[in-house]
Formats: sequence, structure tokens, C-alpha cells
Amino acid sequence: MLETENPRAPLYHTLNKVPFILQIIVGLLLGIVAAYVYPDDKSVIPTLGTLFVKALKAVAPILIFVLVTSAIAKHKTGQQTAMKPIIALYFIGMIISGTLALSMSYIFPSTFSELALNANVSAPSGIKEVLVNFVNQAVENPIAAFINGNYVAILFWSIALGLMFRVANETTKIVLDDLAASVSGVIRFVIRCAPLGVFGLVYSSCTQEGGFANLLNYVHVVAVLVATMLIIAFVVNPLLVFITTRENPFPIVFKCLAKSGTTAFFTRSSAANLPVNMALCEEMKLDKATYSISIPLGCTINMSGAGVTIVIMTMAAAHTLGINIDFASALLMCIASVLCACGSSGVAGGSLMLIPLACSIFGIPNDIAMQVVGIGFIIGVVQDSCETALNSSTDVIFTAAACRRAQKKKEA
Repeated sequence: MLETENPRAPLYHTLNKVPFILQIIVGLLLGIVAAYVYPDDKSVIPTLGTLFVKALKAVAPILIFVLVTSAIAKHKTGQQTAMKPIIALYFIGMIISGTLALSMSYIFPSTFSELALNANVSAPSGIKEVLVNFVNQAVENPIAAFINGNYVAILFWSIALGLMFRVANETTKIVLDDLAASVSGVIRFVIRCAPLGVFGLVYSSCTQEGGFANLLNYVHVVAVLVATMLIIAFVVNPLLVFITTRENPFPIVFKCLAKSGTTAFFTRSSAANLPVNMALCEEMKLDKATYSISIPLGCTINMSGAGVTIVIMTMAAAHTLGINIDFASALLMCIASVLCACGSSGVAGGSLMLIPLACSIFGIPNDIAMQVVGIGFIIGVVQDSCETALNSSTDVIFTAAACRRAQKKKEA
């Protein structure tokens, strides 16, 4: 899906000769150069990035709805999918990631020498509220869900309709399949614009007020966050893939990081990166009956990066206030944070919004917790980008591992 099928124009022939990832890198470098040479553009170049992300977000809801509905509708009783091991990998990966983040917080404790101004956000008051909000999101009006980008509800209604369509006529199922193919064609065109989109996004990041200078005050916590996510990406995930497939995991890991992680890093949106992940799964020739469900599901519940952010930022707040926390209590906070992070993709502000919830477990006042959230927004230019890249690429990595395992069992 990343390549245009049967291009006739010379421009398409030229573009197809250049690796897609290289095109994105060129867009990245041009964005940096343009920001240095002409940093005063507030309209044209930034608009390229804004339009790219808006286009992906606009088409992603209908893509998820159509693909999941079609996949479930075509599923026949007895047809094998690899969903059970994928879900197991999602949750095992999140628990390990949260525990690693907790260990890193003890080994390299972070503190905030100064606190950011209160952020104008609201956070859930407890785990009960998080769970209630999750259920309320799931049963939202489907039309409103499309308008608001509520992927929990979109996933819920697509699964429900898919189950009903399983007893429909074969002609109806063919129409659903054709609709899915047509939407995928639109996605193919939008993704082709990724180099221009990255050009605009990088330019905006480099020319925004303060740019990367604000990060200097929080270098330590950013370094711990990024180091933890890199360990997950290059150690934890490959280990889980090896255990699942019993073969060299790095070809899968590197490919997913290069194609999914890179795009997610700049869009900073798992939802916007869904089309890229679906295209990558198709390129890797994975089982469509599996990835049509696992990728949208992973966007909703697979939040390893979010768990890392919540744990490290909360422990940094505790260290700043001089609160002594035993490992058992911290582990309880870690598990609660990881479970609550499963719904963070549907909350404005994502993982940062759950920091006050984790802080409340240790009795940290809400006003202090919200100042930590403010710091999170400051470092978000790096933290959120790395978190999204890890979350999104892991969806494809675990899906590929489970599909490879299923294929080997079938061939055995």
C-alpha cells in the first residue's frame, strides 16, 4: 500500500525508484534546513504538516470501521487467526515495560528543579472513573464517534456490525470487501504525501516558540524516558518476538521501526499512523483476517510507551517531594498505570492525563500532579514522539510475530 500500483505518470515512476523511507528522511532534512534559513513562515510550510495529519486522521476512522467490519463479516467458523497470542503479547509487553520503567526510576532517579505552570487540563479522579469513561466511550453514538475520533466506540460498533454481517448474504460481504479496498486506495494516496507532511511537521517543531530549548531544563527525565523506550524497542520487543517465533527477531523489529516508528514519531498520533501500519502489514504479507483486527485493537489497548511515561513522571514527582516508596507499593502503581493506559489513546493528552491518577496512589496533591503534567507538555516534543513511535511500531511487531508463529505451526 505504500507503493502506488501501476503508475503511468513519469513522476510516479521516479518516486517509486526512491525508497519511501529515504523520501521521508529527505523531507525531514529539508524541514530542518528550511527552519534554519527561513524561520518566519507561519502559513505555507506548517500547513503542509497540518494537512497531512488532518488527512490521515480524517480517513483513519472509516478505514478502521470498514476493515474490521469486513474482516469479522468474512470470518468463518473454524477459521484460524492469531488474535490470542497477539493480545497476550500486548499485555505481557506492557507489564514488562512498566516494570522496566519503575526499575529505571530507582536506578536513575529524576527530580524537577522547577515546576511548570499549571496546565489547563482535567484528569480522572480514580481508576473507577477511568473504567467508567472507557465504557461510556465504547457506547457513544457511532456518528459522533466518527466526528470526535473516538476509536474505542468505532472499534466496538465495527465488531458488533461485523458479527451481524456474518449471517448476511455473500453479495453483501463482497460489497464490504470492495469498500475496504476502495478506502485503502484513498489511504495509499494520502500516505504518498508523507514526505511533504514530514517536511511541514519538522519545520513547525523547529520554529515553534522556544523550540527545543525548553528541553534543556528537563534533560535528565527526557534521557531516562528515551533510554527506557529504546531498551523496550531493541531488547524487550525482540526478546518477546524471539520467544514467540524462535527465530531472529531483528529483521521484523528493524523493518517495523523504520516504516511505522518513523512516521509515528513525526505525526505523534497512533490514530494517524493506523493507515501506515495497515499498509506495512499488507506489505509483509501477514494474515489479513488477523491484522485487520489486531492493528486497530493495538491502537486502543497496546500502550507500552504510555505506561513508561506515567511511571517515570510519577516517580520523578515522588523523588522531588522526598516521598520514600517501597518497591511493592511502586509496583502496584505501575500495574494500575499500565492497565489504565490501555484507554489513554481515547483521552485528550494521552498518557499525561493519567499522571495525576498515578500520583494519587502515593498521596501526592493534585495541584502538584498537574504541574508535573505541565512539564509533560513541555517535554512532549520528544516524549510524545518517542512514545507514539514505540506504541505504534509494537502493534505491527507483535502482529507479525504471532502471524509468523501461526504460519510455522501450520507448516509443521
